Amino acid sequence: MIKAENIHKYYDELHVLKGVNVLIKKGEVVSIVGASGAGKTTLLQILGTLDGISKTEKASLIINGENISTLSEKKLAKFRNENIGFIFQFHQLLPEFTALENVCIPAFIKKTPKAEATKRAKELLDFLGLENRYNHKPNELSGGEQQRVAVARALINNPSLIFADEPSGNLDSESAENLHSLFFKLRDEFGQTFVIVTHNEELANLADRKLVMVDGTISNQTTI
Repeated sequence: MIKAENIHKYYDELHVLKGVNVLIKKGEVVSIVGASGAGKTTLLQILGTLDGISKTEKASLIINGENISTLSEKKLAKFRNENIGFIFQFHQLLPEFTALENVCIPAFIKKTPKAEATKRAKELLDFLGLENRYNHKPNELSGGEQQRVAVARALINNPSLIFADEPSGNLDSESAENLHSLFFKLRDEFGQTFVIVTHNEELANLADRKLVMVDGTISNQTTI
């Protein structure tokens, strides 16, 4: 599913990732933990193809059998749209659009016909308990509801991989617990692979494996 070898990342003179190796299997829920500044989000962004690897000898990133470094920007964007979903701490819903419209956006980018995209979006919103929120804009939704809309948006193109960066960091404890349970329900229902950066120990320990980052490297991996 994901095979990353000798991943380095430099920002000018700052060496953020220092030869990270990661292997993630299909259907796993993997958490990434560590202190602020350890490189967690940088690693997540690279694995999610939102950022590039600093060119170093023998560095490689293979996702679903595709060598990411060989893809042009256009092909990479298409690959990301079709294979990867993202959930962020701040849901990043577009305020001028309804919940239904926000969920449909990645499908429209993929050029999915409107009727098909809308049908799929409604199915996802129903699955997430938001069947009465289709036409509500983000400011009319609770924090937990907004995050569930973001989850539906991440799932609209049936991606095999979901990357989440502090997905429950902006939620109250009840909403966070519900979101955590949802990830595992989605994995069981749809077979997605989840890679989750989190400071939430409860969520981290629910994962199949926990990767602990220290100073730009993975110091250990724990199978839960």
